[in-house]
Amino acid sequence: FEVSPPEATADNMAARSAVIVALALQGASAFLTRGGPSPRALRARSAGRMAAKMQVSPSPMAQNVMDFSKDDPYAFTACILGDLHIDPRYMEDYYSGREHFEKIIEEDKAKGIPVGVCSLGDLGESKAVEPNTSELFAGTTRCHEAAAEYLGSFGVPYEVVGGNHDLEGIDEFATDEENLAVYLKCHNKETPQFCRQIAEKTLLVGLGSTVFRDAKYTSHEVTVDDAQIAWFEELVESHPAAEGWRVIVFTHAPPMGAGLRVLQKNHVVNGCCWLNHSSGDITKKYIELVRKHRCIKAWFSGHFHLGQDYEDSITFPAGNNRGSCVFVQTAVMRSGTTRDGRQQSRLLRGTENGFEVLSVNHAKGGEVRLDATITYTSDNEETAVAAHPSEDYDHEQFFSAYTPSDDDGCEIEYDQGTILEDAGADNVVCWWKLKCGRVLGVHEGMVVEYDESTLAPLGLVVAKDELAGRKVAVVDSGLDAECFMSEEVGMEGADCVDQDLMEQAVILYDDEGRVTVVQPNEDGSYWRKIVRNKMIRMKEVRREKAAKAFMKSNFGKEEVDLVSSWGPYVTTSGTAKNTGVQGLTLKK
Repeated sequence: FEVSPPEATADNMAARSAVIVALALQGASAFLTRGGPSPRALRARSAGRMAAKMQVSPSPMAQNVMDFSKDDPYAFTACILGDLHIDPRYMEDYYSGREHFEKIIEEDKAKGIPVGVCSLGDLGESKAVEPNTSELFAGTTRCHEAAAEYLGSFGVPYEVVGGNHDLEGIDEFATDEENLAVYLKCHNKETPQFCRQIAEKTLLVGLGSTVFRDAKYTSHEVTVDDAQIAWFEELVESHPAAEGWRVIVFTHAPPMGAGLRVLQKNHVVNGCCWLNHSSGDITKKYIELVRKHRCIKAWFSGHFHLGQDYEDSITFPAGNNRGSCVFVQTAVMRSGTTRDGRQQSRLLRGTENGFEVLSVNHAKGGEVRLDATITYTSDNEETAVAAHPSEDYDHEQFFSAYTPSDDDGCEIEYDQGTILEDAGADNVVCWWKLKCGRVLGVHEGMVVEYDESTLAPLGLVVAKDELAGRKVAVVDSGLDAECFMSEEVGMEGADCVDQDLMEQAVILYDDEGRVTVVQPNEDGSYWRKIVRNKMIRMKEVRREKAAKAFMKSNFGKEEVDLVSSWGPYVTTSGTAKNTGVQGLTLKK
């Protein structure tokens, strides 16, 4: 791309004049002062440097470029809002939350500092909130119009990324494409992603979810499409840290590998915790880009409705193979949407030398707390981090999903055989590596799979109902194990085909001789994709209702023992609860 030089505006002409005057004064003063530059010359030199900074470096990929601060072109303020879930019946918290930010916005605007608002998505309540209708509010035209009106009322430009509920207008729109088009129109967006240059060499970048009806598994997975991912990769490659670029990223859910442990258990077991959670190699793409491109300085996400008072709600890069990126969890504004009582938003303040991450506490009248200070090194390749803990931090106040670490003392080292005597007992926390590289663990009476590279939780393998009272064994089953020869004609030796030296069997058993072999999926993973697309589940529920109506109208049966039968799934529930099958893996 070619970038045209700045127009010859009055400000630019003044800046150029300042440079000329500064150079002239500096030369004259140095000539007249034997001992070196005079104080007047030093002041002129400083003025020259500041005037030179005023030359804007616009990014060719920026969709919007804001007016930079004259005192520090790198200075900016971003007001970051977590999941809004706007409910027109309960707007009080939104109005007071806006007032808390308005004070900050007006103060910074008076100083000439550019200010923007960024919403992390999930804009409307996923319930029927209007009279005389059972239609969900989230994702509808009315929802996005209300959200646009609210976000636009802050008096500064706003950006938004799509969350997992923002295309949920399933009664109004037949397809994701139709729903997405209205979302973009209401928020005056050309694309689901955004790139706003808010300050010199500083980009605010967002990626949004574009799938709901067409989700392969749960509709509440935050799915960024391939076109956005390719665009993002091009952006970070063309804005290197070596040239001074700083990229701040916003997504509804965090990327796998962020290290955030303030997670909701339901997001983990349902496979909708991370960006593109069920997409295999794509799931790891984001952290790989973070590790490769040190221009990515911070990444903000929401999704979990949990507060900002926990130690693991911010993670830092030093020694954690996370490039130069600070990952930041963002809470919610409205009391009716919080899962732990916290009502908080984030504030980001940038300067030439780094940035600060702060919390805005809406439950305490908009009280602002400094959480972390990040300072850039001279070459802008690494970041130095100084965390500012608060007395409000209390990691035991709310359960967070367990994430293993190499030094946590919970890893089981084994040869083969029984590794857990009572895996379903309370307070059992452990994990182990299989020879194939997969990582499994037990937490809260469940077997969970973890990513082998980042040790981030992937999903549920065995639920409490099936693990209770069972032991866990891991035994070799590859070529070094006994190979049983089939006697079936034409199948001789078939049991030895494709055996792997790294192959093992994960076994659940009890003293009564009940044995379950936990088979991996076709791709080698173990976590179960139990929850399907919401549109499919709604059709299944309608069929069950039709069956009940049939039995009532034809046989007068008010209550029937109804069971759905299909594939590997055992429930129409949108939450993964059980993995056991009565009469097969469970006692009758």
